[in-house]
Amino acid sequence: QVQLVESGGGLVQPGGSLRLSCAASGSMFSISTMGWFRQAPGKQRELVASITSGGSTKYADSVKGRFIVSRDDAKNTVDLQMNSLKPEDTAVYYCKQRSLYGIGLHDYWGQGTQVTVSS
Repeated sequence: QVQLVESGGGLVQPGGSLRLSCAASGSMFSISTMGWFRQAPGKQRELVASITSGGSTKYADSVKGRFIVSRDDAKNTVDLQMNSLKPEDTAVYYCKQRSLYGIGLHDYWGQGTQVTVSS
């Protein structure tokens, strides 16, 4: 059983920064790939950043150089540091855990946190 809870969303001005955090329950976190996704109104959900159990990271081109994803296996948390925010970053941000066990891959999603970038 896995539960994910996001926090840290809010309203910021263009050029500002925000740090999102995702807290996970369960014992599978340390061997799971974690990802941050976002969904803006009228758009598909897209991958923003991911980090494997070994610490390898991947970023969407639109956020590369501005966002940093990190994890703390001792605390079962994954963070997303967002810098130089733009209005187009406005979306609901979701945390996802992907774990391999039993029959195959299992994905778990948080409920999301709203990020609004506006002047």
